[in-house]
Amino acid sequence: MFILDWLKDGVSWVLVQWHGLFSIFLDPDSGWTWTFAIVGLVVTIRVLLIPLFVKQIKSQRNLQLIQPQMKEIQKKYAGDREKQSAEMMKLYKETGTNPLASCLPIILQAPIFFALFSVLNGVSQYSPDDPTYVAPGVFAWSQYTHLVPSMHDAQIFGVPLYGTFMHADETPNPTATHVLCVVLIILMTATTFFTQRQLIVKNSAPDNPMVKQQKILLYVFPLMFMISGINFPIGVLIYWFTTNIWSMGQQFWVIRNNPQPGTPAFESKQARIDARENRRRGVSTHEVIEGEIVDEAAPTRVQPKKTSRSQRKRK
Repeated sequence: MFILDWLKDGVSWVLVQWHGLFSIFLDPDSGWTWTFAIVGLVVTIRVLLIPLFVKQIKSQRNLQLIQPQMKEIQKKYAGDREKQSAEMMKLYKETGTNPLASCLPIILQAPIFFALFSVLNGVSQYSPDDPTYVAPGVFAWSQYTHLVPSMHDAQIFGVPLYGTFMHADETPNPTATHVLCVVLIILMTATTFFTQRQLIVKNSAPDNPMVKQQKILLYVFPLMFMISGINFPIGVLIYWFTTNIWSMGQQFWVIRNNPQPGTPAFESKQARIDARENRRRGVSTHEVIEGEIVDEAAPTRVQPKKTSRSQRKRK
């Protein structure tokens, strides 16, 4: 509980700071101002997680490099699961590989996710006539209590940020709440699916045994979010959709510029490097024959044939 309270303080403080920034040029009580504050929260969290993301990429590369050794261990100790696990852990330690590193960004975001859920849930319970009401996080601080009714009444498309699909009847416009929740759940699920698919299709070697597990997660994660999303407040759905967009963009940049060897993305990068080198040389399509580059696009020079004087006169 202490950790959750600390996280609620941190999450609500970041929200308040971004809200103050956007309030300079937007209506402070507008739902869009609070929505952009949630987007700002995503940016803040993802920037802080960049070192972990770098560690995730390194771990994935190490797993790719030690695949032959892992296969040897699995083959050698096929009948001894305990020995196999011990040798695997030894290999991970020697190579500095953490197989759980790929899950760290999601795992560490989960507490923040629930802290935001708690903050929005606490705001939804606000009532000016309830003397026992206690605002969540820093909203309980005297300098920020005036923001509680602002966030409580803030709406986008006529839907409050604390509205959920399952409790849409408690909002001013249940139909709009249902529609917006469904749209955001679909967007959240789709971006989760395509982020995972991008990793499998472009940055995984065909013989990588981890691909089978990744394909399972490709459908498990979106299904989990689709089912649980009906209980998420609008603000939480916005948070998760925004962080998925960030993940897609960040992952696309890494796969394009730093792909794993032996993957389709690595071949595509090599093809781009070759194409740039050819353009630099002024060569379009070429073949290397006996150490010389022959440009197929260049016109072929035809050697003149020797003709007799009588043939030339007839011409």
